[in-house]
Amino acid sequence: MSSPPVDPTELDRYECLSCGYIYEPAKGDSKGKVAPGTDFKDLPTSWRCPVCGAGKMRFENKGPVGKASGFRENFNYGFGVNTLTPGQKNLLIFGALILGFLFLMSFYGLE
Repeated sequence: MSSPPVDPTELDRYECLSCGYIYEPAKGDSKGKVAPGTDFKDLPTSWRCPVCGAGKMRFENKGPVGKASGFRENFNYGFGVNTLTPGQKNLLIFGALILGFLFLMSFYGLE
């Protein structure tokens, strides 16, 4: 009996430690003729990074797309920012910097 198909967006992404290329299972690798939906663990051992040619051993697990990064047991610590995705964290950080800059610039309007 075959297992039910896995949603490729739920599969973990892997980043090349040599060049920063991220293998996304949902996209596959057209250069290496890897079909979309192929899990990193199912790639042949001869597969190489399409950018720099590094082997599979030079890749690090980054987790699924759109999920909070880090260990799940640490998500409850802090002020709730541990559950944010990297994109949400960037928006929070840079939004606060812009807001602070605008606040400081508003002092020039005072007389």
